[in-house]
Amino acid sequence: MKMNVLVADPLADEGIEFLKEYANVDVKTKLKPDELKAIIGGYEGLIVRSQTRVTADIIEAGARLMVIGRAGVGVDNIDTEAATHRGIIVVNAPTGNTISAAEHAIALMMALARNIPQANASLKSGEWKRNEFMGTEVRGKTLGLVGLGNVGSEVARRAHGLEMKVIGYDPFVSADKAKDFYVDVRPLEDIFREADFISLHVPLIEATKNIVGPKQIASMKPTARLINAARGGLIDEEALVQAINEGKLAGAAIDVFCEEPCTQSILFSSPKIIVTPHLGASTAEAQTLAATEVIQQVIDVFQERPAKYAVNAPLIPAEDLPVMAPFVQLAQSVGSLLSYLGEGQLKGLHIKYQGEVAAYNTNAIKAVLLGALLSRFTGERVNMVNAALEAERRGLRVSEEKRAACENYSSLITLEATTNEGTATVSGTIIRGEAHIVQVNQYWLDITPTGSYFLFVDHTDRPGIIGAVGKIAGDADINISYMHLSRLKPRGEALMILALDEPLPEAQRQQVLSLSDVKAARVVKL
Repeated sequence: MKMNVLVADPLADEGIEFLKEYANVDVKTKLKPDELKAIIGGYEGLIVRSQTRVTADIIEAGARLMVIGRAGVGVDNIDTEAATHRGIIVVNAPTGNTISAAEHAIALMMALARNIPQANASLKSGEWKRNEFMGTEVRGKTLGLVGLGNVGSEVARRAHGLEMKVIGYDPFVSADKAKDFYVDVRPLEDIFREADFISLHVPLIEATKNIVGPKQIASMKPTARLINAARGGLIDEEALVQAINEGKLAGAAIDVFCEEPCTQSILFSSPKIIVTPHLGASTAEAQTLAATEVIQQVIDVFQERPAKYAVNAPLIPAEDLPVMAPFVQLAQSVGSLLSYLGEGQLKGLHIKYQGEVAAYNTNAIKAVLLGALLSRFTGERVNMVNAALEAERRGLRVSEEKRAACENYSSLITLEATTNEGTATVSGTIIRGEAHIVQVNQYWLDITPTGSYFLFVDHTDRPGIIGAVGKIAGDADINISYMHLSRLKPRGEALMILALDEPLPEAQRQQVLSLSDVKAARVVKL
């Protein structure tokens, strides 16, 4: 018997015809929330784009729903948590618009290099001013890519064909993997300092908001040009416009905005800034590919096959839930903490399960560890379905080890990251049902990641240093809820951890770094 699928937003005809071979399909667009809620109970599948909001109420009304598909990348319009609680799989199409987005970034770069929009407008206004639109060749120039995921890697391949030198930053793509698409992996500051063209390909998350600010813009060449076809909010727009107006930057091309639709912006004020209305995925081919990609996954779910790009992880079996649920929460903290501590280009990961937890299926723990580690910079969701795929795509070696014995705890989970600068390790356990971080690198300790912010300070143990750090926090009116110190020996290497009620501002972090014997200071959000 065929399942019933509701398509609630416009979808490519090719995709709908494909879906009709496997399901009964109703296309009903522009439904109001109450209208959608009233009819969703008759469907096993729901497919949307960005217009329709799939709220918890609608999900609750979808008593027969098995799968919700988003024909595109983002799933902000779908309550994935509510879907997960109901056992409904949410799938998206993260690669359908990859080529279109990459080509648009290249098109913006070429338009910047040759002043095409400005020349077009001038000529159509009756002017013939060839000398005012002198451009530059991209051949032989350096393209800096911030983010080497699906789109960034495709931009790199095309830039290589244009005879450009390509350098890139992405701490979660191995240097060997980056060579496959002709990229020399470099630190982020090198990208801003050396590139002639800089193209952004990261999501908008806490770690990337205003990733291009006044400091980064000041480090760029005055002849550099900046391209953003990824997400609004990655660039300090006022700083960008000021730099261009003052001749400290040659130009920019922007396809995305903080609020969309956008018809008024400071970016519109400069003739050296090219703007387009979020056209990255606006090709007929991309729309067809996105529709086909999500529809294939809907069919896979109906036929009890794993969906390639499931956004939410399947639920843990009910019989394992009492034991495994705390460890899944612990894995979130372990992976997140390691994302702050690891330095350099990530090469491989090793996961060790010791004690009672080793006797269980640990796929959910592995998925959460990888997801927490990767998502702080990439924003990508990693789950039991795609964990291995995401690691492989980024050229990361992931190994696992299980040991029935555990010396000091009933169970212990350890995540170790190997980079080109060394290794970083975080271990955690469950004590009385609560997550505890018990090891950071060579230091044994005990902190509960229940607060929002922590200050990790690597230093040489000496009298007065704890008080000095505490005074800096106190002078900034930042309350310390508790403090933990672990040292290898008196007056030797040590790690100080302060649990803070609020994040320590950057100015105060720099004050901590300026203290004698302090080697590193990191503000961590868990």
